[in-house]
Amino acid sequence: MLNEHTLDQLRSLRLDGMVRAIEEQATSTAAATLSFDERLTLLVQREVAWRDDRRVQRLLKAAKLKVSSACIEDINWRASRALDRSLINTLAGGDWLRHARNLLITGATGSGKTWLACALAHQAARSGFSVLYVRAARLFDELQVAHGDGSFARRLTQLAKLDLLVIDDFAISPMGAPERNDLLELLDDRIGTRSTLITSQLPVKAWHTYLNDPTLADAILDRVVHSSHKIELKGTRSMREGEAPTAT
Repeated sequence: MLNEHTLDQLRSLRLDGMVRAIEEQATSTAAATLSFDERLTLLVQREVAWRDDRRVQRLLKAAKLKVSSACIEDINWRASRALDRSLINTLAGGDWLRHARNLLITGATGSGKTWLACALAHQAARSGFSVLYVRAARLFDELQVAHGDGSFARRLTQLAKLDLLVIDDFAISPMGAPERNDLLELLDDRIGTRSTLITSQLPVKAWHTYLNDPTLADAILDRVVHSSHKIELKGTRSMREGEAPTAT
């Protein structure tokens, strides 16, 4: 095994995965039979895997998912949900994110919108995409505060850089002119470059009326609905067995 000074030098270079692999090889009889090239290959592979895992953990922490345990492997495929397995598998592959397409998930309270959104966001982070989850009401409150302290433009720039922005519980409360204008600004920065996932109890066809401003409604829906994937959940139980029926 390498001496401690050399291991410390590797740690100073932030090669922690390689250090861990070296320590494991030192106690492995199988490793002793490998050639130098074979052992070096294993060390490099371990370092790459270590870095990939650390990056995913950072992305998941930054995502702030409401249901951090949600993952597509745990989806409940009950026929009563009318959930398209082919579409979910396609979304899990991540091409919708690579092509900056949006995803709209609608359904009644308890149908599992938030859980499914978090599962797909979790998959996105595992695939290396930057993600942020936020409830619509909290997002608009945050943007109004940003107007007041002069950080609005900077915050929009930060949001525009996210590969996936999850806006949960859209249209759950009345929306005023300031919120409509902020939503348009936010979506305008993301159209064609980044993906947005929106969940709502309100069917997409009712969003225009909800926005209550024909001109802005046309502009907003053009940016979010055009070429988007849509999932309309059925039923009133959560997407995962054992989860509370009232989860949204």
